[in-house]
Amino acid sequence: MTNPWDERHRRWRIDRLAPALDRLPERRDRFSTMGDLPVERLYGPWDQERDSDGGAAGAGGPTAVDHHGVPLYDGDGPYAAFDAARDIGLPGDPPFTRGIHPTGYRSRPWTMRMFAGFGSAEDTNARFRQLLAAGQTGLSIAFDMPTLYGLDTDHEEADGEFGTCGVAVSSLADMEVLLDGLPLDQVSTSMTINAPAAPIWAMYIAAAEKRGVPRAALEGTIQNDILKEYVAQKEFLYPPEPSMRLVTDTIEFGTREMPRWNTVSISGYHIREAGSTAVQELAFTIADGMAYVEAALERGLDVDEFAPRLSFFFNSHSDFFEEIAKFRASRRIWWKLMSQRYGARAERSTWMRFHTQTAGVSLTGQQPLNNLTRVATQALAAILGGTQSLHTDAFDEALAVPTAEAALLALRQQQILADETGVASTVDPLGGSWFVESLTNRVEREVWRYLDEIDERGGMLKAIAEGYPQREIADAAYRFQRELDAGERTIVGVNRYVTDERLRVPVLQIPPGSLERHLARLAKTRAERDPAAVAAALAGLRDAASRPGTSETNLMPHFLACAKAYATLGEQCRVLRDVWGEYREPVAV
Repeated sequence: MTNPWDERHRRWRIDRLAPALDRLPERRDRFSTMGDLPVERLYGPWDQERDSDGGAAGAGGPTAVDHHGVPLYDGDGPYAAFDAARDIGLPGDPPFTRGIHPTGYRSRPWTMRMFAGFGSAEDTNARFRQLLAAGQTGLSIAFDMPTLYGLDTDHEEADGEFGTCGVAVSSLADMEVLLDGLPLDQVSTSMTINAPAAPIWAMYIAAAEKRGVPRAALEGTIQNDILKEYVAQKEFLYPPEPSMRLVTDTIEFGTREMPRWNTVSISGYHIREAGSTAVQELAFTIADGMAYVEAALERGLDVDEFAPRLSFFFNSHSDFFEEIAKFRASRRIWWKLMSQRYGARAERSTWMRFHTQTAGVSLTGQQPLNNLTRVATQALAAILGGTQSLHTDAFDEALAVPTAEAALLALRQQQILADETGVASTVDPLGGSWFVESLTNRVEREVWRYLDEIDERGGMLKAIAEGYPQREIADAAYRFQRELDAGERTIVGVNRYVTDERLRVPVLQIPPGSLERHLARLAKTRAERDPAAVAAALAGLRDAASRPGTSETNLMPHFLACAKAYATLGEQCRVLRDVWGEYREPVAV
């Protein structure tokens, strides 16, 4: 009997592996165990003992699939229906279950992108310099609550919120200080901001260009995922329709002007933090992604122009194998959608590329050192699931923004996993595991059921307006809390193994004078800028926002003009509030 893997594996080595190694050779590490047993690049059925008739164990048999192409097995059909060659495949080959790169982490480890931001621009700049010096390979900017809501720090509603959950940025002057001395042409930058994402991105671009770094050379990601705000995080400003226009404008602008920038990071992280299950996180995130793809297509963009720069952001929670299965299923689902539903021709358009953060909601104030173990196992799940970049939460984040020491320790957790455990030595180490493959298929099947339901409701925007994903998440969160209260689920140190001992953990305090320094810069900026230039830039923004969203009325050039005139974030967002109004979420019934 002919082994169906032999020819496929041979072709993979020629067509996928060889070009990948030409582009990016593998690191000069010792790919062996601590006992010096060699570790191969990739393992599969060809490595197993041949059965008696010459075939490879687990090669698969006749295939039975549902209407989405998901294998029917694990209760819905015989195990022989699972076609491993097709459904698991090889890394770098569709459907990308085993990863989008043929060499995994052997050529380049995941990006260690630690989320940081607190206090003033000076405070956060200093933290970034520390993290880069310690070996961090990408920047990730957290903004404070007034910035996330499009308010200047001296607004009355911003009182008491300065710098407590991220850095305050009120104008280009703050962005210039925040980025001072950072190698913007050498590192990628991620910015976690949504409703005011476009004006903040414009400030970043303007600051870089003032430094002599052209926008086309900038690499990074802006989260810019407004739909998950209505579903989960609730940091929205405007109604959904004009908010979707802002996202589409940024996608179009990035496609035309910034080929190395990911203009949307479609985020399941906050959906999971709101209490969803892993399946719901994946389903609702992918449904959001579908809405952005459809909006860009309606704008007139070709799918292969913008899809290669869509990225995702997932949560890695505590159920180790479920998280791995979720990540593996995500790639297969997105490949099917992009290639079959949206007609993508470029293979890169079908890649599910994602950043991962460990689960902040899993961290406990009780026995906080336990969080080190939680974070390490969650990070390992993300790595085994094939993440492209990773943030590890600090153990003290249930208490406050991390101290410098705690943030450094969280980075060291990633470095230990990368350099001491051997998990980066071979591609997709768990591929072919009966449990992992079965769970991957089960997750995929459940996600398709949600996507079918959302399609029947008319798409994600209509589903959100009806409150469908919000109700599903609320029900899941309620169920989990009841199970926790009943002792059916365990959180160590919270409802089991509880002690009276209280560990004193030092928490981060905003440095004295940070608020005063920020407010002084804001006042100086307003006093020294050209009032006529500010008025003209804001008037241009108002006029464009008042007209229908098209390529001709794309708002990004107006945000750039506002940034360069030193119009504040609050002034720009106030213009859009005046034109579009503010969104008030309907009361759930």
